[in-house]
Amino acid sequence: MPVKGVYRVGGLGTTVGACVLLVAGLSACGSSPAPSGSPSGSAKASGTSGAKPAAAGVRLPPRHAGFDYQIGGAYPPPADVRIVSRDRTAPPAPGLYNVCYVNAFQAQPDETGSWPADLLLRDAKGKVVVDEDWGEALLDIRTPAKRARVAARVGRWIDGCAAKGYEAVEPDNYDSYTRSRHLLTANDATAFITLLARRAHARHLAIGQKNTVELAGLRKRAGLDFAVAEECAEYDECGTYAKAFDDRVLVIEYSDGGFRKALAGFRDRLSIVRRDVMVSTPGSGHYVRRAG
Repeated sequence: MPVKGVYRVGGLGTTVGACVLLVAGLSACGSSPAPSGSPSGSAKASGTSGAKPAAAGVRLPPRHAGFDYQIGGAYPPPADVRIVSRDRTAPPAPGLYNVCYVNAFQAQPDETGSWPADLLLRDAKGKVVVDEDWGEALLDIRTPAKRARVAARVGRWIDGCAAKGYEAVEPDNYDSYTRSRHLLTANDATAFITLLARRAHARHLAIGQKNTVELAGLRKRAGLDFAVAEECAEYDECGTYAKAFDDRVLVIEYSDGGFRKALAGFRDRLSIVRRDVMVSTPGSGHYVRRAG
């Protein structure tokens, strides 16, 4: 569920720590070796993760690389940065590995009215279920038909990321089912993100799992390539992501303590950055960025 007090264009998340089962028969998108010209080479399996090769034409983010999280506003990346994540409305940073942020499971407040009414999740009284921390309506992904319709719209945003030149996409709010008043399930969420993975791979984009550590073990079947983990050191989750994603993990910590903890345990393995909770731009009174 979202980290309270942390700004994001779409959604932030942390863990619920639940053990869930995947819908029987859920299929993952096909995979084949990544091109040798990718910045990370092939996604070879480790002895612990058993990671599959990336889908054909998909470039994976490099491991243990300088990273900046710019979803609150784009700005020239610092010299140490090789990977940057930006909102889908922003252009990618030239010469870097760019991740495109998309709010995929919830409707941002200024976009709620543009969604068909029946694709907004409603309770038994017909009231729209809202993520109160961010004022975002949850999207209704309970049935295959509705998942397909929501995925078609989010898919157009994914297509836009590819057209702009991004290498990867970061769909946020995978964990929205934990805020759905038991109307959505982990199975619904995993089935939906599998559709997004297929769309991303068809556009030659890698796709990241945003937070939701409790579903990390399903990443191969869902077709997910890497992880974007907020405050994983703060909540002792980085090791789980590292194992599931073969160290292809982009870590954002929002406190000095969490940042120190991340560096102490994973400095030589993961891509780690300390950002301010507003994810602000340089020149603002809130801007903080530190790298290990």
